[in-house]
Amino acid sequence: GVETIVRNSHTLYNLDRIIEMNNCPPLAVKNHPIVEMNNGSPPLTFKRFQALVNRLELPMKPLPTITQEQMGSCRTKIADNHDEHYSVPSLEELGFKTQGLDPAVWKGGESEALERLNKHLDRKAWVASFERARINMCSLIASPTGLSPYLRFGCLSCRVFYYNLRELYMKLRKNCSPPLSLFGQLLWREFFYAAGTNNPNFDRMEGNPICVQIPWDHNPEALAKWAEGSTGFPWIDAIMTQLRQEGWIHHLARHAVACFLTRGDLWISWEEGMKVFEELLLDADWSVNAGSWMWLSCSSFFQQFFHCYCPVGFGRRTDPNGDYIRRYLPILKAFPAKYIFDPWNAPESVQKAAKCVIGMHYPKPMVHHTEASRLNIQRMTQIYQQLSCYRGLGLL
Repeated sequence: GVETIVRNSHTLYNLDRIIEMNNCPPLAVKNHPIVEMNNGSPPLTFKRFQALVNRLELPMKPLPTITQEQMGSCRTKIADNHDEHYSVPSLEELGFKTQGLDPAVWKGGESEALERLNKHLDRKAWVASFERARINMCSLIASPTGLSPYLRFGCLSCRVFYYNLRELYMKLRKNCSPPLSLFGQLLWREFFYAAGTNNPNFDRMEGNPICVQIPWDHNPEALAKWAEGSTGFPWIDAIMTQLRQEGWIHHLARHAVACFLTRGDLWISWEEGMKVFEELLLDADWSVNAGSWMWLSCSSFFQQFFHCYCPVGFGRRTDPNGDYIRRYLPILKAFPAKYIFDPWNAPESVQKAAKCVIGMHYPKPMVHHTEASRLNIQRMTQIYQQLSCYRGLGLL
């Protein structure tokens, strides 16, 4: 006969086990047969997910790296023309034009991933105190210790990341077990993986049992302006330009452009934004990408639709001098900081001095944010008031 062995390798935990625990009374998990309570559904709040993970044993430790000695018996003779026939094709061989391209921001491979991990863990003070860094202009630029694309492609094992972080924390804190929150980046990933398990429609609104059905507008022209970074809002356009050029943007930048596209300003379906991210983000991951878009559009997981990111104010608070905009939208680089986030409000003399007249060299804002946001909040209020699960300020 054939023996099938199943292992979880791309996640820390067995997701089926988490779903099983979510559908059983606490006392029944270890001692009794499964009792179906939630119809086999995954935990749909991060708080519930954390509570379940707290009851699980630690993830399996990663296996040690294979040595040359272990590989010795597996070797076969390599032909002299091996590279000619089997090497990784270049971009040119794949049909891409490379002339004039800037050097890649993200270098692929496990060696690069492990080097970045070591740099990440070298920040021992951060690990020991576990203080979240305050976001500023530097935070918005791709970091040499960034790890998300490497986790997405499996260049970095999530278990290697987990245990390196855990062991360093215990060393610095004298064998004190680390709080679950230390592993936030990994746990949010696991949460969305669990939420997407057994739900083939997780990446769409129709037929998705956990997604609020919202009558979004169909507006291909507005969608294209957003995707191409031509909305007329420099903060939004700079973010989308960075995404197109580098394949990565900070998670709060993702929040800003997702809110703008969906419930904040344009009232366009989160599915459309998800597809653009799927195409452009190096760390785009089916479960995390779809789950994040549902979250940010208030289609699932999150109900506080009255909180919107202002496409002017949020950027100004994050990068008061506007250096991020100057980096990715050089057409606006000569605007003073006072006007760079809302250049349409600059006097004509200032625009001419900056050699960028709004409406001629850079587009006017495609919507009036205050009015669009107010109207969309009204729409969301009407939709949510019809839902039996709506609990005001709570979570789904």
